[in-house]
Amino acid sequence: MTDRRGSEPPRRRGTEPGRGGTPRKAQPRRPSITDSNRSTPQRPESTRDRVLRQAREEQERAAQPSPAPRRPVKKAQPKKRVSSNGARQAPRRTTGDTDPRKRPVKKATAKKAPAKKAPAKKSGAKKRPPQNRPAPRPKKRKVKRPPRTLKLGRPTLRLRVTFGVMAFVLSLFAGRLVLLQGVDPDSYAQAASRENTKPFPLYASRGAIVDRNGVPFSVSEEAVAITADPTQTGPVATQLAAIMAPKLSGTTYDKLVTAMTGKGRYVRLARQVAPQTWNEIQAAMKQRNADINEQNKAKPQDQGAPLLAGLYTEDDPVRSHPNGTIAANVVGVVGADGKGLSGLEYGLNDKLSGQDGKAMYEVDTKGNKIPNANHTVEEPKPGVGVQLTLDADLQWFAEKRIEQTVKQYKASAGTVVTMDVKSGEILAMANYPSFDPNKSVTSPNQLKNPALERTYEPGSVQKVVTMAALADAGLIDLNTKLRVPGSIEVQRRTIKDHWDHGTLNLTIAGVVAKSSNVGTIMASQQMRIPQFVKYLHDFGFGAPTGLNYPGESKGLMPPGDEWSELTRSNVAFGQGLSANAVQMTAAVNAVANGGVYVPPKLVRNYVDANGTTTPNQTAPPRRVVSEKAAKEVATMMEAVTAKKGTAPQAAIDGYLVAGKTGTAQEVDSACGCYRKWATSFAGFAPADNPRFVTYVVLHDPLGARGGGFQGGPVFRDVMSYALQKYVVPPTGAKQPDVPITW
Repeated sequence: MTDRRGSEPPRRRGTEPGRGGTPRKAQPRRPSITDSNRSTPQRPESTRDRVLRQAREEQERAAQPSPAPRRPVKKAQPKKRVSSNGARQAPRRTTGDTDPRKRPVKKATAKKAPAKKAPAKKSGAKKRPPQNRPAPRPKKRKVKRPPRTLKLGRPTLRLRVTFGVMAFVLSLFAGRLVLLQGVDPDSYAQAASRENTKPFPLYASRGAIVDRNGVPFSVSEEAVAITADPTQTGPVATQLAAIMAPKLSGTTYDKLVTAMTGKGRYVRLARQVAPQTWNEIQAAMKQRNADINEQNKAKPQDQGAPLLAGLYTEDDPVRSHPNGTIAANVVGVVGADGKGLSGLEYGLNDKLSGQDGKAMYEVDTKGNKIPNANHTVEEPKPGVGVQLTLDADLQWFAEKRIEQTVKQYKASAGTVVTMDVKSGEILAMANYPSFDPNKSVTSPNQLKNPALERTYEPGSVQKVVTMAALADAGLIDLNTKLRVPGSIEVQRRTIKDHWDHGTLNLTIAGVVAKSSNVGTIMASQQMRIPQFVKYLHDFGFGAPTGLNYPGESKGLMPPGDEWSELTRSNVAFGQGLSANAVQMTAAVNAVANGGVYVPPKLVRNYVDANGTTTPNQTAPPRRVVSEKAAKEVATMMEAVTAKKGTAPQAAIDGYLVAGKTGTAQEVDSACGCYRKWATSFAGFAPADNPRFVTYVVLHDPLGARGGGFQGGPVFRDVMSYALQKYVVPPTGAKQPDVPITW
């Protein structure tokens, strides 16, 4: 097939270049009407052609010695046409204008035909050979864009869009108006009211803590908080501070000046200020203002000194302790923020504190109340009062008596607990050292209540529980006889009594009366260890007392019931487990109460602001040993206060007293070793019809140690006071003649 290009006629076979024939000359094209306006297209000059052309021009210029007349420009050679199969075609002829295919040929001015390289003329000067450098890229011509023309939109469309936007905006306003006036107008009214109102707190009065007879231990008294408006006190801050600083505790002159010259309209300067103190401050301000008025009379009005002003007060009740140190460790204290810090003040804070109220007043732009404006008042709810089981008189006497004993034997601390046998109510919980809650506390340790928070190994008082468990199990009775050696070996450990002796023939009452560790171990070995552990749990060891007192320690008992023989032996005579003073009192009280354990009770009633009394509920009593077993142990304890017992100092004239001494080693926290002691005495009276139980413990007394001569006298005095105050008559029973040896 032949390849036609434009109006080129078809080639004959054998006439294409490279096939042996001569190329056929191009036929002249017939001129058209638009030929006059059309230029002959030219092939763009290649880099190679341009370089060769420049080299020829340089050779020609060098060969000519003088400027020669300008040579006529040769006509550009017609372009060779190449067919689709790669064969060259003859150029078209441009011989005449009569041929309609004839096109005018544009003359070449600076280009040579790249087909043949013209030989350079020889010259005497050495010519620089042409360098094959890439030609610079031709700059692109910037096409001039036609100027932009503003196309006018359609007015109908503009009107529709404008109307739609306006309708949307108006719908937003309409919806907002409906929301404000129809849907939720109250909330916006309240928001506006909040912007113009100011709350003023109304503090609730804290409930009082009183004893069983209504004697106050801790009450709230009227006091005020002094506030200032710095915009008014700023010019006279130094004068006001000079008046207040000597009369207020807990602040200084510099602090007052800084507070009264600060920013804002409200600052609190002092809390819980007594009304008498505030009256003194007001009187001093009034006198100073009188002097300023006298001085201003001789001065122009604009040069007068400002008057003292800008101080205000708010109700801020203060906690007071009318009876000072009495029951301070039990009741606790309240902090400056009105919340309890220790003791019952902390443990019962939610009931005592009540609920604060507030008053809302309309104020002006400066924060001042607007007279006769609307205001709302939310009255505070007073706290609930607490009535304790303590007896203030007995508490005071017990505190004084234990203080004397601690100082006498140079002990580190001492505790006395007295409990009602039938009800479990604690009548006295005295500790020394103590503190005065009306004064600042120097050490956090002063705020603790050792009767519930301090644990120790009880010593021989624990033998009361051991004997009760053995008697209830039927393993011992008053006729039990033991041959007690001077020491006993348990798992390669030798245990001795507190005094040296040979083999003794002791009854079980003699073991208790002499407080023999060896005899107690021999008796306890008859009971299985799990059964013994169960009795200890029934007596309240290893568990809280149920008082819900903050910081109370439940003591420590070996876990589980798979104890070793050595552990069981140590626990039997009061070593190897720990308890607090109230736990020991409750355990002994179970024996005095005929074998029934009564949970101790410290809070008797709750009293609201209207005087309505609500009794405090406690856990129900539970029987731990039989009445017969408890009676037998009580008889054993009566021998302790007899003349041949270990504590004849605890006997009370006219009353039958049952008791038990205790002396135990204490662990020193400094070394983690046994090098301190705790001596104690527990007993109840009258022994034949018990009314009260009293427990006394001294921690780390110096010199000779013994629960009988150190704790016995304190027990005797406190128990005698309780029996007399509650008019408990002597039963007339005589000391039983219980044999202690055989």
